[in-house]
Amino acid sequence: MKIGIDCSRTFIEKRTGTEEYSSRLIKNLTLLDISSHQIFLYVKNYHEIKLNLPPNFLVKKIKRNKLWTQFGLSKEMKKNPVDVLFIPAHSVPFVHPKNTVVTVHGLEYKYYPECYSWKERMMLEFNTLIAVKWSQKIIVPSESTKQDLIKFYKVNPEKIKVIYHGADFENKKSETKNEKDSDFDILFIGRLEKRKNLVNLIKAFDLFKKSDQMKGKNCKLILAGKEGFGFEEIKAVVNQSPYKDDIIVKGYVSEKEKEELYQKARAFVLISLYEGFGLPILEAMSHGVPVIYSNVSSLPEIAGGAGLAVNPGDIEEIASALEQIICNQDIKNDMIEKGFINVKKFSWKKCVKETAEVLLDF
Repeated sequence: MKIGIDCSRTFIEKRTGTEEYSSRLIKNLTLLDISSHQIFLYVKNYHEIKLNLPPNFLVKKIKRNKLWTQFGLSKEMKKNPVDVLFIPAHSVPFVHPKNTVVTVHGLEYKYYPECYSWKERMMLEFNTLIAVKWSQKIIVPSESTKQDLIKFYKVNPEKIKVIYHGADFENKKSETKNEKDSDFDILFIGRLEKRKNLVNLIKAFDLFKKSDQMKGKNCKLILAGKEGFGFEEIKAVVNQSPYKDDIIVKGYVSEKEKEELYQKARAFVLISLYEGFGLPILEAMSHGVPVIYSNVSSLPEIAGGAGLAVNPGDIEEIASALEQIICNQDIKNDMIEKGFINVKKFSWKKCVKETAEVLLDF
């Protein structure tokens, strides 16, 4: 069987959610015993492939910068068709085989359109419409996203397969971290955008810093990630904060820097307005960092109760959750142990195995 995979996001160096998913998939796919099949990896012309590929994996560089999918990949499909085409980030080319599989990561734009630019909303709507119409099978990372596809696009449930992203559990809790140290960090990692609800996180941090328990303690809020839609508003709220010197906007961080941030963090917060999955929750849990997360969308499903769920619109509730984790050792230890148990349910190896089963089932 000839299997083609859109790898236009796989080899990007500064990866966010969908790019990380694509990268992990391809890396783990090379470890599977699928030597009887030809795997074609379609990449952009300027991508550098830093991965040892088995002999049956063939890289095809498509020389097109603009409209890479709809013209570049379509042309390749017409010229050299494959038996199955897999699109890891829901943008299906006009020309595609009957057996096309696509991953739809989330429908956040349906619930919070104000968190996207007009152009982003139109592209997301268009890409999802053609994905559900042109694909034979759809992979989603959560039951929440599956239900959203059924609700908004009337997709046949039998067409949708829930395959959780991975986490490759390893107990990474630092043995040198002093939990009684008066200097500590509260951490957020993700795109710095409106949908991540960072304005409310900053306001909750301000409220938390005012509490009696924080007297004499040096607590900082670390915001790490690429700038996204609504960043200027986030930056303005930081500048207006009475504790602005304790709010560190780091921007995008490397894998090494991310590891260091998790090792220093006393709590991790992901109180997004809506998420299709929420990978940083699992990363934090694997580092022994207790998690505060929104009680909406897929986040309760992914967190599995191994953290503190909060109403993302309630600043006092968010501040109270921070206080519980930081100031109550029993609650914190309980969250850490539950986090280690929860993250073991997720594995990139399992994710790739289930994905390969979908691709080969034609």
